[in-house]
Amino acid sequence: MSKKKRSFKPGGSFRNIAIIGAVVFASLFLLHQLTEYVRGTQAVPYSKFVEWVKQGKVKAVHISGQDVQGELKDGDQYFETVAPTNPLEWDLLNEHSVIFSAANLANQFNIWYFLLVLTIVLAVLWAAWFISRQLKQAGSGGGGGSNIFSMGKSRARMFMPSTIKENFNSVAGADEAKEELQDLVDFLKNPEKYRRLGGKITRGVLLIGAPGNGKTLLARAVAGEANCPFFSVSGSDFIEVFVGVGASRVRDLFQQARKYAPSIIFIDEIDAVGRHRGSGLGGGHDEREQTLNQLLTEMDGFQTSETPVIVIAATNRPDVLDYALLRPGRFDKRVTVPYPDLQSREKILNVHIKNIKIDPEVNVAKLAKGTPGFTGADLANIVNEAAVIASKKDQESVTTNDFEEARDKILLGKEVRSMVQTPEDLKMTAYHEAGHALVCLLQPEHADPLHKVSIVPRGRALGVTHSLPEREKYVTSADEMYARITYALGGRAAEELAFNTATTGASSDLTRASDIIRDMVCRFGMSKLGPVVYSQAQGDFIYSQKTAEEIDKEVQRIMGESYQKTLSLLTTNRDKLDKLANALLEKETLGAGEVYELLGIEPREEHSLRDAPTSENTDAEQEVVLDSASDDSSQEQ
Repeated sequence: MSKKKRSFKPGGSFRNIAIIGAVVFASLFLLHQLTEYVRGTQAVPYSKFVEWVKQGKVKAVHISGQDVQGELKDGDQYFETVAPTNPLEWDLLNEHSVIFSAANLANQFNIWYFLLVLTIVLAVLWAAWFISRQLKQAGSGGGGGSNIFSMGKSRARMFMPSTIKENFNSVAGADEAKEELQDLVDFLKNPEKYRRLGGKITRGVLLIGAPGNGKTLLARAVAGEANCPFFSVSGSDFIEVFVGVGASRVRDLFQQARKYAPSIIFIDEIDAVGRHRGSGLGGGHDEREQTLNQLLTEMDGFQTSETPVIVIAATNRPDVLDYALLRPGRFDKRVTVPYPDLQSREKILNVHIKNIKIDPEVNVAKLAKGTPGFTGADLANIVNEAAVIASKKDQESVTTNDFEEARDKILLGKEVRSMVQTPEDLKMTAYHEAGHALVCLLQPEHADPLHKVSIVPRGRALGVTHSLPEREKYVTSADEMYARITYALGGRAAEELAFNTATTGASSDLTRASDIIRDMVCRFGMSKLGPVVYSQAQGDFIYSQKTAEEIDKEVQRIMGESYQKTLSLLTTNRDKLDKLANALLEKETLGAGEVYELLGIEPREEHSLRDAPTSENTDAEQEVVLDSASDDSSQEQ
């Protein structure tokens, strides 16, 4: 069933060029010798020519510069020689019977001319080989030909079952997505099971999810489970500058897939070719729409094929796809590949940690808990970055601190130890971050648990406070949103309380608080305006000016009340604020346990690790809260 794929070997091509050059050189040399033989011309030394002249054997000569060509009297015998340039030396050599000859500069020039011609011939041969190679690469891909006429061939790469090592066990998490894709595997393995009752399995599956969540890995896992050929191509590979090439590549791709049926075609980033038709006029839009039309026809057109070819496509922009592409009979089955939940993140981390040496004290469950909203690719990046950090320190294994450092580096940037700050700036940053941390601790029933607070600069941030969710959250209450607002305002309130001033470092905090309040008023109905949604369309408000003024007043009211509440909390606990700020100035970074012990606050019971139910997705409520202080607006995080 499989065909042997011809491989390209650069060394073999250069060897062929050398052989061709040698053949050309030998052919020219033989041609020259043959011509001399036919002519019957004999090359003789000049002394021999002089001897023949004295003996009267020369019938006639022709002299051209130093070239002497002549004919002997005895039969049709021809000769040629080269005359020396100094006549006095000729006589002297003749008197002593010395055999001598001379070289003609013109003959030397002819030799160089011959070599130049040979070089040009070899260059032409090399250029022909190079152009042929470029055309082969441009006109083929996985299934292209070897010349420009094969440009319409598909660029998909074909993977035979023996080369696909992935299966569903290779995919950590995404249990619901694997369960839905199991139907395709069953159909590819046992198509007659469905045909005997007249049933038809879905031929097109659209994988929807954010980049890095494993859509491509899931497609390969389906091919590995079904043990069938796998054709992989990107949506952009169909589009070409020449009109009609994309449609031709689509036809060739499906023709190849049907030859190896049952098989799977995987189209990554299908939104590159499957966008709504009619969105542009002429040019590349016409080519893209022709390609899309051909794809629609191949998947479910007038002439349908019974060969089991499954088309799996992946995108993170399903909203831009053409409606005809999503109708029943084509991509009518949509499988969501979500962000990994807590348990899935732990499984993914365990998969990647197998390849590195970690310290036995590393708590993978706690690492998973500290990475809400991370994709599988993000988690792999954290593990790799932690291993790099540990290697730089010449450690024997990767510790928890390395993972913490890797996460902070990815989220905020590398520590900026070279930044020189005045004692006043450091004190301002310490109070700013202490304000965030203390407000978090003073609202244990609604705020996420404190994880770490630091005044070490990272990226553009002069300090950071980490607050991690204790579990997966699917809804957020109004009390929790108010707690987030006061938490964000803690830095500005601490600055005002300690220094009676304000800095630009709270800009990002104010932005976050304003966004939360506006969502409460306009989206969630959590204000005095009532349970009404005031939506926006294309950035323009679709409600009246009077309503807009009421919304602004309500946003200002909630902001003002929240700020006063934050000031009241910090004023009542001013001693704790000063103690925490001074500890930050001394140690720079404090963990949650150190803060609890320092302030004499009982750790919240929910702060311990607990198993959370499996989730299908994570939302904005699960993001790691990062509050930072900066010295000006250009450094806000």
